[in-house]
Amino acid sequence: MQKKIAMDIKDLKILDIPNVRGAMNNNTEAKPSTLPAEDKGPVPMSAPITILRRGTPLNSKAAPQPPIQPPPRRNSTRSSSTGPLSRPKDDYCFGDGTEESLDTDFDFEGNLALFDKAAVFSQMERHGNGPRQRTTPGNPSAPCYRHNENVLEAQPVVYRRITVPQYGGKEYCTDSGLVVPSVSYELHKRLLRVSEEHGISLERRLEVTGVCACQMALTLLGGPNRLNPKNVHQRPTVVLLCGPHVQGAQGVSCGRHLANHEVEVILFLPNFVKIQEALTHELSLFGRAWGKQVSSIRDLPVSPVDLVINCLDCHENPHLREQPWYRAAAEWANQNRAPVLSIDPPVTGQSQAQGQGPAVEAKWSLCLGLPLALGEGAGRVYLCDVGLPRQVFLAVGINYLSPFGCKFVVPLHSA
Repeated sequence: MQKKIAMDIKDLKILDIPNVRGAMNNNTEAKPSTLPAEDKGPVPMSAPITILRRGTPLNSKAAPQPPIQPPPRRNSTRSSSTGPLSRPKDDYCFGDGTEESLDTDFDFEGNLALFDKAAVFSQMERHGNGPRQRTTPGNPSAPCYRHNENVLEAQPVVYRRITVPQYGGKEYCTDSGLVVPSVSYELHKRLLRVSEEHGISLERRLEVTGVCACQMALTLLGGPNRLNPKNVHQRPTVVLLCGPHVQGAQGVSCGRHLANHEVEVILFLPNFVKIQEALTHELSLFGRAWGKQVSSIRDLPVSPVDLVINCLDCHENPHLREQPWYRAAAEWANQNRAPVLSIDPPVTGQSQAQGQGPAVEAKWSLCLGLPLALGEGAGRVYLCDVGLPRQVFLAVGINYLSPFGCKFVVPLHSA
């Protein structure tokens, strides 16, 4: 195999291809060149390949062509802030037939001088002060209004929509300016009794009060910033202080709704021999919501909690303040340093009759339907809608239009 490769290398020949163009110009044929081999004689090479141009005879000489010259350079320049700039190279190919006006910039100063600003503004002022013609056939002339003027004729706003038969001692107003007068406890009690005659039972009122109080408590606890699935390790703790009366049943209803919203609720209610039927029913529902109920102050948390809801006081029996369990619960609430929300607190006159203020200083107080004349110890006053129809208010001599708007709980301010 190696001998065969060596023999092939010895037979290798180098071809000498002459210049084809030179052969065409000299009109001569190139002779093949041979290389002598060692063992063999001269081997003639193949004839050289001649490449001819199309349309050119073989024996004729190619006529010399003139060199291609670029088109004459245009001297047009484009003005700019830094100085004249020459046209780009593409203009030599694509610039024929273009308008010379495109090379000049727009004269802003010259066109601005053509605008008579004073005349235009004087015309606007002249048309703005007087009447102008309208295109509407039925209204040929009408006043021209400015952008800050009201086109529609608005009726005067009535802020006093609620009137009571007798002055309750205090007036409040909402954020929108509506006046909400206070009522006496006797008129408020009569209003609730008439509502029961019209079908708004005590159980229904307890449910609505519990929902409104729960909604307000959830807002005070932080709302969606505190109660969300990503913050389950910091559940808020709420302590309910309730007594054996209707106000206590309202607090238990609120605690049940709070427990349904993943709030840790601790209910304090002493052991009584006899309690109202509505309170018994609410306690049964509260137990089904996995709420915690204690009957001793020692079982309440020692560290501060997030919120304390006070439902210890009663409108009918102010002597409960003399009970040991009441004093112990009030002392714990004042020492815990947690904010206090009072639901349906008693009127100021009953507290002053005992010669003392409220036992528990509240930061917020929630009234039902219409507010009572609360004192300074009640904190900020809020009003909740318990769903009483207007006919119920008219039955007790109250002209009533709802001040709640789109909410069920609104804040009240001293007028």
